[in-house]
Amino acid sequence: MTDASKLQAAYAACRAIAKREAKNFYYAFVALPEERRNAICAIYAFMRKADDLADDESLPHEERRRQLDAWLAAWHAAAQGESTDDLVFVAVCDATQRFAIPLSLLDELVAGTTMDVKPAGSEPDTYATFDELYRYCYLVASVVGLVCIRIFGYSDPAAEKLAEETGIAFQLTNILRDVAEDAGRNRIYLPLDALAAHGLTHASLLQRQAGAPPTANERVVLAELAAKAEHYYASAQALLPLIDRESRPALWVLVEIYHALLKRIVAADCDVFTQRTSVPTTHKLSILSVGLARMATVRLFG
Repeated sequence: MTDASKLQAAYAACRAIAKREAKNFYYAFVALPEERRNAICAIYAFMRKADDLADDESLPHEERRRQLDAWLAAWHAAAQGESTDDLVFVAVCDATQRFAIPLSLLDELVAGTTMDVKPAGSEPDTYATFDELYRYCYLVASVVGLVCIRIFGYSDPAAEKLAEETGIAFQLTNILRDVAEDAGRNRIYLPLDALAAHGLTHASLLQRQAGAPPTANERVVLAELAAKAEHYYASAQALLPLIDRESRPALWVLVEIYHALLKRIVAADCDVFTQRTSVPTTHKLSILSVGLARMATVRLFG
């Protein structure tokens, strides 16, 4: 296999992973020009592998940590030019060079992933304040935004802070959607001081009856976090005009889908316990159709 054919196969493998796993993200990927779409899919596939290793609850904590460390060492070797048969690594090496993505950002992304790898029976993951939660969100989501804007293209340095805060908006939305699921995995991302202010504790969330609707106090805490997420979506809107024109439709699609998810959570009075909130596929396709129309307009008229 030639280097060119190997790279082509690598990007094809990453596109397949993204199409199978990315859900909300993939709708935005479709609205990107091919070279940028390939790079985004490569970064997503890299993230997906790190997440899968960290979240594989069929393995004990020590084995998950060992596999993560071995995988990261293999990535570092590939990034430094050593030959690799890992198609995701092949694609990511090309993408990071093509779009000048600092390798330190990928290390930060993996560091965020490994924050959730803890021994069975250990104390649950908690965050004392919103500032602590912000740092977690930065590592698992804002770093992704900082990688993505290098692929999208930008020239104004103000885009970097806005991309960071856009990542915060997305991750807070994920946290709200997944409160019940995370509690079942011994993870509480709602800040402890916010819980305490309304007479709640992390234990009260861990011990609540499965499928029971939220209490009035739980709704207040969730609504407060939703308001913070809404605040950061303003940064996403401010980021759009700073991104290269041909990438704006893709970012717009991604922001619209995630913002729609937050709006559905709020419209349900923050009931994230009786059912998992999602954006219907028909709504996503409607957003994507607008994004594709915008992409076509950019290509036709510049």
